[in-house]
Amino acid sequence: MRVELDVPESVTEPRMWVKHQPVLAMALRRGSVEMGLCRSEMKRHTFDAGEMSLVPRHLEKWFRNENLHGLFIGISDAALMAAADGTSGEVELRRMDNLVDARLGALVEAVNAERIAGFPSGTLFLDSVEQALAVALVNRYAVRHRSVQTHRGGLGSARLRRIKEFVHAKMEDEFTLCKMAQSVGLSTAHFSRMFRKSTGESPHHFVLRHRVERAKEMLRAAEARILDVAVASGFKTQQHFARVFRRMCGVSPTQYRQEFLRY
Repeated sequence: MRVELDVPESVTEPRMWVKHQPVLAMALRRGSVEMGLCRSEMKRHTFDAGEMSLVPRHLEKWFRNENLHGLFIGISDAALMAAADGTSGEVELRRMDNLVDARLGALVEAVNAERIAGFPSGTLFLDSVEQALAVALVNRYAVRHRSVQTHRGGLGSARLRRIKEFVHAKMEDEFTLCKMAQSVGLSTAHFSRMFRKSTGESPHHFVLRHRVERAKEMLRAAEARILDVAVASGFKTQQHFARVFRRMCGVSPTQYRQEFLRY
């Protein structure tokens, strides 16, 4: 768990605020900040004491702290994965502004009290609080995905790596089982059987999952149109893209973007 105190700065120039892990933020007293995706579009936001925000990973914004004292708690991937019963890959959390959650609030207050006291309880206390935070966040604010397990047998690691490279390189193209099998030098029937044994999913679902992952990366940028995201991710129509995205992520592409880009 990473604990940071952000206080008003004497420097008036904005700075780039980069967070590549989920952050739970709380205003310690009423104050304001300016934020924006670019320096020319920064807007002022005021937070009351005790008000919280849940910021998902991969946040990059321009930020100027006017008079806000805030506590920022970064939650590690290890804690989130443990809270999600060891699911593989990243645990994705929804963006939540004006978050009201008594359990989370009490845990953040406990961390702040420990910080003020000089962290006398040591690492074990912070680890315990982080795990409690992770459990609460995963149970209430996680974007649910079907976990993909790796099974014994099937394709070797080298062939799995070639398949992933093939899918990423040809993302906008039409995939066939035959082409995927040829990329690793196997017959269609043997490839299909071994692929499912290796990954626990069909080649079709594998491709869809990677297309959605690319779409999510593009949706984090404000300038890309939903239609352009769909095409670049290999979907023939925007309607099909929206239907698959909602089924796999639980929200529409527009809602997903809003959770990452709204101020």
